[in-house]
Amino acid sequence: MTSLTPQWQRFFYSHYFFGGLRQAVGVLLPALVLSGLLGWAADGFVAAVGAACVAILDQPGGPRRYGINGMFAALCLGSLTTAITGLAASHTLLIWLVVPALCFGFSMLTVYGKHGGLLGFACLLIMTLTLRTPLTPADVLHHTTISFLGGAFYLIYSAIAHRVLWHREEQQVLSVALYATADYIASRARFYDIHLDLDDSYRRLIRCQAVMTDAHQSARDMVLRELPRGTVTRGDRLRQGLLNLFVDMVNLLDSMVATHTDYATLRQALPDSDVLLFVRDAMRKLSDNLSSLALNVARNRHARVRNSVKAELRALEFELQQLRATGLAKNQPEIYALLVQVLRRLRNMARQVDRMADHSVNPMPQDATNLDQANRTLNRFLTRQKWRLGLLTDNLHAQSALFRYAVRVAIAALLSMVAGTLLTHIPLVRSVDPGMENHSYWIILTVLIIMKPGFALTRQRNGWRLVGTLIGCGGALLLFSLALDPRLYLLILITCSILGYGLIQVNYTLAAMFNTLFVLLVFHFLMPGSNTMVGERLADTVIGCVLALSCSYILPSWERSSLNTLAQTLLQANLAFLQSGLTLVQTCRRSLHLGQDALPELNEADTQWRLCRKNVHIAFSNFSSAFYRMMDEPVRRQRHVPELNRLMIQHHTLAAQIAAVIPVLEKLETEPEGIRQALQATQHLLAGLQADIPNVIDPDGKHATLAYPLRQMIKAAQKINEEMQVLGSTATQA
Repeated sequence: MTSLTPQWQRFFYSHYFFGGLRQAVGVLLPALVLSGLLGWAADGFVAAVGAACVAILDQPGGPRRYGINGMFAALCLGSLTTAITGLAASHTLLIWLVVPALCFGFSMLTVYGKHGGLLGFACLLIMTLTLRTPLTPADVLHHTTISFLGGAFYLIYSAIAHRVLWHREEQQVLSVALYATADYIASRARFYDIHLDLDDSYRRLIRCQAVMTDAHQSARDMVLRELPRGTVTRGDRLRQGLLNLFVDMVNLLDSMVATHTDYATLRQALPDSDVLLFVRDAMRKLSDNLSSLALNVARNRHARVRNSVKAELRALEFELQQLRATGLAKNQPEIYALLVQVLRRLRNMARQVDRMADHSVNPMPQDATNLDQANRTLNRFLTRQKWRLGLLTDNLHAQSALFRYAVRVAIAALLSMVAGTLLTHIPLVRSVDPGMENHSYWIILTVLIIMKPGFALTRQRNGWRLVGTLIGCGGALLLFSLALDPRLYLLILITCSILGYGLIQVNYTLAAMFNTLFVLLVFHFLMPGSNTMVGERLADTVIGCVLALSCSYILPSWERSSLNTLAQTLLQANLAFLQSGLTLVQTCRRSLHLGQDALPELNEADTQWRLCRKNVHIAFSNFSSAFYRMMDEPVRRQRHVPELNRLMIQHHTLAAQIAAVIPVLEKLETEPEGIRQALQATQHLLAGLQADIPNVIDPDGKHATLAYPLRQMIKAAQKINEEMQVLGSTATQA
């Protein structure tokens, strides 16, 4: 972490911990009331399971409307699953058919994205835990009713909590996005350190950008769904403040992206100059300032930025004057123009960070006359969740990666049932566990938690789960050997539940450790004095991990199969980004002659430009994440690693240069012939057409700030075209 604030502050003030606290309270409260006050321990456990099923859809950082709809769907489908599983459990043959069928069906819900996957897992969780205790047909109704009431309680509780604490949740989500932006600035600063490897810096930058893109999308979905209504109420002022910060954050990102350059050339041209040192230090200070602002937002405190970058900017101005005196502006005009642009961008970034700090103290109200139009525009940036039956049926074939994933999960669940049945018939196990507890459910649960559509994610989770379970079991044995007061055990149980929920998206190993401790403490209360369950849980987890990893080789879906499609999507996104930018430039020029009459058209062009920019970030994040997942797969399953790596770097360069060129073009009444030819050549290359590349872009040297990024754009487009032809020819041969 590059910020001055320690990691624990980022977690405990984040929506991850806040959401974990909310989930833990909502899940444990029904159990504590039914067990502690009424003495209904078994019913308390069932109610907690029903609440836990619904809580899975109550993810921190998600839109409230989608969260409520998802929890309601989990309540209904989870109760139906409980009834089906309970009725089938009393029939030996039927349960062997129902469990794999439910695993396949609910795993197919991943076609609907993150929310669909969570809904499917919630139903599979309640199915698995229903298998723990065999039910008679007469008990199924009672069990399902208690589970439904537990889930209904959580739904109502969560809706009230969201209603009351909406502003706090949005602050925390925005804070995480600000932290991610600060980390991205710090990773950009590494490029100006001549002692750090460029390739390693690129890898860090791309990973930081993927994390930042996800954080920005979460903040966008939260903040833009609570837009100001134009009233003078306190709630509207709070909404306006968060909206101001979000818009400033996006504008800051624009300034950062546009500072991209050929760092190798810059290092070679200025090996002994302090220019790069001052740029690096300024960006690090800006990163620290933004991290401090993020912490203040998360803590609901208001403080202006104190860490000034004026010294670095003044030093950079002096160095540029020295370079100009030595003839750099005449001998290498493009390098000098690039350094001037970097200085201007740094000034702009510093002003924007100061502006964000001011907005956190005094939110600027928006003009009520333009409020409706602004809200309609911002609504177009939201993520829309579509639940179409056709999307599910279209994936019911062997070529679909998600269909193959669902088949793997069903087979793994079936093998888990076989393994659990064999365990209960081993004499040694029967002597240790006279009650012959059903081992199948824990093995199935382990498989469902670990298995993911991609091999790399499954293997990664497999290791995390094993390590976390091992540490958790060791911690449980230590706790049980101390023979503590039951009230202390209960306090530890609640703490483990909160941390288990809160860390699930931050550190899966620690989350697995705390969840293991939580489950073992629950069983300790249900069956006091029995420590054999620790070894049983560990053995069942190991078996589940082995089965999950082994079944990942059944009808595998390797990342290489999706990378060509993702590369094509990224190419189209960058092409649309460039074309929308040129449209914005032409609209700006027309507006100079038409005045106010061209304002609606100008606003629409600007909105399209920003939408295309967002799509580029998302497409790049999807492509780079898939590429790095492929790198975690077996070497023999990797394809075109050098080509895809070069493609990723060139797309990153292209998007950055487009973001740098368009604002400069807006200020020109008309572009010279060389610049026009360069822009046209870039479009043709990205479209896969023959292009006439101009020999000279800026013959008179008046547009040095455009000549360099345009050359970089053409160079990147040429390499992208070459790599795409290689990928296309290989796909045709295959």
